Amino acid sequence: MTDTKSDDGHNKPLFYDPTEHRIRSFVTRAGRLSTAQARAIEELGPQFFIPYAKAPLDIDQAFSRTAPTIFEIGFGMGETTANIAAGMPDKNFIGVEVHTPGVGSLLKQIGERELTNLRIIQHDAFEVLTNMIAPASLAGVHVFFPDPWHKARHNKRRLIQPPLVQLLSSRIKTGGYLHCATDWQEYAEQMLEVLGAEASLRNTADTYAPRPDYRPVTKFENRGIKLGHGVWDLVFEKK
Repeated sequence: MTDTKSDDGHNKPLFYDPTEHRIRSFVTRAGRLSTAQARAIEELGPQFFIPYAKAPLDIDQAFSRTAPTIFEIGFGMGETTANIAAGMPDKNFIGVEVHTPGVGSLLKQIGERELTNLRIIQHDAFEVLTNMIAPASLAGVHVFFPDPWHKARHNKRRLIQPPLVQLLSSRIKTGGYLHCATDWQEYAEQMLEVLGAEASLRNTADTYAPRPDYRPVTKFENRGIKLGHGVWDLVFEKK
């Protein structure tokens, strides 16, 4: 259940898989893979990819160390993910994305910045969380700028829905956090309602939280701010 970023900074439409009876929040597409991205996948993929499997992931083994682990759904082209991982070398980061050019882009940044604390799973995040991530094993989860699906008839397609939030919360350890961000006010209001209704989570702010220092302002976000658009961060803690 992961979102893939389009050229306008948002995500591509869902498709419905009748064999699983649920709406997926991504569409598998080849996209335009640059030479540099293809090279990064070929050269760095074996080291930084974690293959999807219907079996619990040994996180310590995957990173060759024990450290707090942050899980990100839909990292797009990976710039924000790479920046955050570079600023927190003491933490592990698992980024989940289905868009191949985005995967190649992040791998390229991993190589250029010599990051060792980042791993990538190219698969549906809902399935990864269900089958690979053990309960109470994550220190935090990031969901930044998922598709707002602003038309009312499409609201059901939004990523932040009670079933996913319940699953995410079950994978976060006590004291860990779930950080969502959006530039669409109506979606922010829905996020606040859905997250607030999850009994195992506590809002760290009265409503919306100040942007944490670790989350950089993206180019897309900066353009929106200059045009007067708002950005809303929500940070909830696992009880």
